[in-house]
Amino acid sequence: MISTEKQSLFPKIRVRELTKIDLEGGYLIDGFPSMGFSSAIATESMIHTSQFELAGIIDSEGFPPISIVKDEKPNFPTRVFVNKELKVAVFLSYLTIDQPLQRITAKTMLNWAKKHKIGLIVSSVAAKSTNGKVETIGIGSTDAARTKIKEAGLKVLKNGTVPGIPGMLLNEGRVSNQDVIVIIFHSEGIGPDFKSSADLCMSMSKLIPGASCDVSSLQKEAEKAEVLIKEAQAESRRLKDTMYQ
Repeated sequence: MISTEKQSLFPKIRVRELTKIDLEGGYLIDGFPSMGFSSAIATESMIHTSQFELAGIIDSEGFPPISIVKDEKPNFPTRVFVNKELKVAVFLSYLTIDQPLQRITAKTMLNWAKKHKIGLIVSSVAAKSTNGKVETIGIGSTDAARTKIKEAGLKVLKNGTVPGIPGMLLNEGRVSNQDVIVIIFHSEGIGPDFKSSADLCMSMSKLIPGASCDVSSLQKEAEKAEVLIKEAQAESRRLKDTMYQ
């Protein structure tokens, strides 16, 4: 009975692959939104700039039943895109994952990375500047990850806290010796923050050889992503309210 209850409280997250994926020694980008939309916008910009293809979908009984219609085509709100040449995968999501599912989402990502022998997972989290300084900082789960941060020209965080999926990726990455880098970027968390999205995308490009960002298209992508994310969040809240009436 206890096992059944736990399964109902914490539903599994499934990654359904639609094509053969070869990412050994490659990279995985966590594109789940944190504060604001910058993470989703930055990863979407990278997908449109480089040659990424839809390679899978991510779904769970805990996710709201929503279809995102884009360019006349229905889509799952959380998908996997892969650039086969660069060996880069992106978990792109228009859903903000509720706190109870964040731990299992991080573990699902880590298990998928292990299955495909991913070399480095790159995640991000937004922070508000308290002293007027706008600085992009990195955190690494291993010595090798911290070395990569320094080689990319970013500073390494010495003390602080990292919440949500990025924090769990760091903790579990340290235990399993999986290289994880979390980029802390500045954002006001209000609307489509073009500057923070551009800064984040450029920082990710420094960590992933060959990846690039079309900064000039960020505003257009930000506006489209903001609309879709807000609609997904609003519909998700409406569905939850209906369930518990």
